Amino acid sequence: MLFRQLEYFVAVARERHFARAAEACYVSQPALSAAIAKLERELNVTLINRGHTYQGLTPEGERLVVWAQRILAEHDAFKAEVTAVQSGITGTLRLGTEPTASTTVALPVAAFCAAHPLARVQIHSRLPTTDLARQLREFELDAAIGPFPPEDLDGLLTVPLYEERYVLLAPEDLLRPDIRTMTWAEAAQMPLALLTEDMTIRQVLDGALAGTGVTVTAQVETDSVASLYAHVASGEWASIVPHTWLRAMPVSGRTRAVRLVEPDARAQVLVGIHAGAPGSPIARAFADAATGLSLDEFFDQPPGSGDRIG
Repeated sequence: MLFRQLEYFVAVARERHFARAAEACYVSQPALSAAIAKLERELNVTLINRGHTYQGLTPEGERLVVWAQRILAEHDAFKAEVTAVQSGITGTLRLGTEPTASTTVALPVAAFCAAHPLARVQIHSRLPTTDLARQLREFELDAAIGPFPPEDLDGLLTVPLYEERYVLLAPEDLLRPDIRTMTWAEAAQMPLALLTEDMTIRQVLDGALAGTGVTVTAQVETDSVASLYAHVASGEWASIVPHTWLRAMPVSGRTRAVRLVEPDARAQVLVGIHAGAPGSPIARAFADAATGLSLDEFFDQPPGSGDRIG
């Protein structure tokens, strides 16, 4: 059995298509198919249901793909460990974040790059938390940042990064001049533009409103932080965003940020990596860089003159 055969098999399972898998592996489709057929002969099992097209994995294939992902990840980690011993941490860190954490990711990335200047970082910033956890477990990401719910933590090693609180971001014309705080129930009555329902912030929002008897309805939904800010800046919509956003994207012009109360909703944002030992050196290095950053203190400092929290 060769690592190449496992790579081809995992690619087919991921792409669910022989031609796309072959393209991803930079080989011809006949070469890929022949390698997988040889793997099946060596194991004496059928791994892939075949017709005219890919028709899914067999039960044996479903079991093997988990082992193959683990074997390939350990193989890559071993090579990275040897390189790290010789010349320090190199290579590319595959980092995933939920949109709510995309405005703060530069802080742990800066600490990581300062400690490991030969490393590079590739950020995927539009993934729901459930996808982040799955991709970590399947070795498609090295590390991820997000407010992981307890049910997504199985198989992950996590480091607390900061605690997220929430503010209403709104045009001044939609707010009373003297308003300093607003309840979640009051905020739900505003014309809202929000992140989509698969994002954890929407689950926090729904949880905060659960005891108020109010149901929130977003007139506009988006999976883009920039789009959300643009809709608020138009003067027609308000939004509910993490207080941490005000550091990277201060409010300006006729936009205000008002602290939300009743309830005092919060979410812990974590750095997650795969819990398997010894694991990826570059993932461990990123988790180490994130440890001890004290970002709660950073975000609790008085905001700049443009960050007008009511």
